[in-house]
Amino acid sequence: MKGFLEAINERVLVADGAMGTYLYSKGEYITHSWEQLSLTRPELVREVHREYIAAGADLIETNSFGANRFRLARYGLEKSVRGICLAAAKDAVYEARGGAYVAGSVGPLGASIAPLGAVRREDASAAFEEQISALVEGGVNLLILETFTSLDELEIAVASARKVSTTIPIVAQMSFGEDGMTSMGDPIEKVARAMDSLPVDVVGMNCSVGPAPMLEIVPRLLSSTAKPVSAMPNAGYPRMHEGRMVYMSTPEYLETYAKRLIRAGVRLIGGCCGTTPAHIRAIHHAVRALSPSRVQIETKQEKPEEAVKPVPRELKSPLAKKLSEGKFATCVEILPPKGCDPAKVLEITKKLKDAGVDACNIPDGPRASARMSPMSLAVLIKRNGGVDPVLHYTCRDRNILGMQSDLLGAHALGLHDILAVTGDPPKLGNYPDATAVYDVDAIGLVKIISNLNHGLDVAGNRIGEPTAIHIGVGVNPAAINIAEEVGRLRQKVESGAEFIYTQPVFDTVLFEKFLDMIPEIKIPLMIGILPLASLRMAEFLHNEVPGMSVPEDVRAQLSAAGDKAAEVGMRIAGEALSAMDHPLSATSVKFETVGTGFSLYCNNKLSLRANVHIKMRTHRGHFIFRIVR
Repeated sequence: MKGFLEAINERVLVADGAMGTYLYSKGEYITHSWEQLSLTRPELVREVHREYIAAGADLIETNSFGANRFRLARYGLEKSVRGICLAAAKDAVYEARGGAYVAGSVGPLGASIAPLGAVRREDASAAFEEQISALVEGGVNLLILETFTSLDELEIAVASARKVSTTIPIVAQMSFGEDGMTSMGDPIEKVARAMDSLPVDVVGMNCSVGPAPMLEIVPRLLSSTAKPVSAMPNAGYPRMHEGRMVYMSTPEYLETYAKRLIRAGVRLIGGCCGTTPAHIRAIHHAVRALSPSRVQIETKQEKPEEAVKPVPRELKSPLAKKLSEGKFATCVEILPPKGCDPAKVLEITKKLKDAGVDACNIPDGPRASARMSPMSLAVLIKRNGGVDPVLHYTCRDRNILGMQSDLLGAHALGLHDILAVTGDPPKLGNYPDATAVYDVDAIGLVKIISNLNHGLDVAGNRIGEPTAIHIGVGVNPAAINIAEEVGRLRQKVESGAEFIYTQPVFDTVLFEKFLDMIPEIKIPLMIGILPLASLRMAEFLHNEVPGMSVPEDVRAQLSAAGDKAAEVGMRIAGEALSAMDHPLSATSVKFETVGTGFSLYCNNKLSLRANVHIKMRTHRGHFIFRIVR
């Protein structure tokens, strides 16, 4: 198993959920120390660890949150610190068996530290050292200092931990209210900057609030630190029911917010009070869907005389040739039909070809919906004389063996333009119980295709003649965590990507900032343009489609337009495209021939039933794009 720090830099990790409230739900009352159960009922504690690991937790915490001399003194156990912590660590390590990371849980002392309280700083430091030393001795992989409300106390705990070990990874978490303030009155930005300067490896928040309030304040934490961020919300707010405190947030609710926290940039996500293995299983599903694992796909090193010479890019397809020559190219997205009749789609692709469009791109199960196979539709389009297809290929539905077989088959059928995408998770679509595979993400898929283009299979074995697949990738210039999005784009390009499609661009300022972040990327970029047909469509895309962001001012214009929203949507699309170069008018756009292009996201209703079509022509070296009703 990789080290914790290496793992968290590669993928989002899932932590376990509550220990105390879960033990409470199993019948253990609050009149005695839950930490003592590691000595008196270790089988119960181990059972909790097993349940969380089975639910998909990558990390479990020891049952030692309150196992310091001050908290244990309330139960006459102040001299049992080492024994409890050592037992808690060994129980967790035993159940993890090298398949999950074990974090030594350390909470606040439960006593006020001088100058405001009676506990001297040196005594506080000694208490933390005593607890942490036993946890490290017990074999934990890292420490989690959690639920702190005093920055001063957290700093003491961190210093104590570093006295015990200078190398063990530390996750430092504080608790904030809905206003983003600690109970001591410190704003999250101040606390984040302070934690960022401490010798810790991950900073974050836990407890106090549920997932919705935590999502509201996480961006403030992310903007104030360069370190990986963790988030472990409660299962909402508790209510008293039949003599028990019950947390009301369902696993499905937490899964929804887990996805949003992940998209915001959280790298370690779990649960706090009220969460159970069912909640962690839901979080695991969210992480699996949005942050799939990445199988290493390496190109086998061969002797120069044995190496297979890849097909030059300009010879792979007409689109590849046009882009490699620095010419402007166009592409229109066409959805596969929901049924088995492709007639209408084939009619559209012929009209696009007659209009001079270079290609149509075909999504692969967009929003995890069940439609006609995009590969089958692409073959039908080619056979029926339609515009050249660009095939989307997702990682959601196939393992790496199936992917390789499909890609070889696609090449044999003459489908040489392929867009490698991770794919929307099944939970977003009409079949939420479907299983997602995600052996690799889009980066891994690009590596697989690049291997095939070099005459090698996934394992680096020779396959004979190389494929000639023109490799495309996607990017969202308006991503919430744009740094991560750009980082992934760079990895895609390094892995072999040859052209880029953007998500629809509405905010030209954001797009320009995005371009400023990637000056070293020289491969052709296809700019996504999406005419919005209605306010309802805009709100749906903004709120329910991963990776899509429609600016508030655009939605406001559509709202004010009423019945004329489709016309306003067309105007906005024209303005967005116009702003990429030299504006002509609201519906006419001029581009220099600079080896870039645009991809028009246009659903079938908009292109045919609303009688909207596209006119294109070249004039004096410029490309003219016009949307006409």
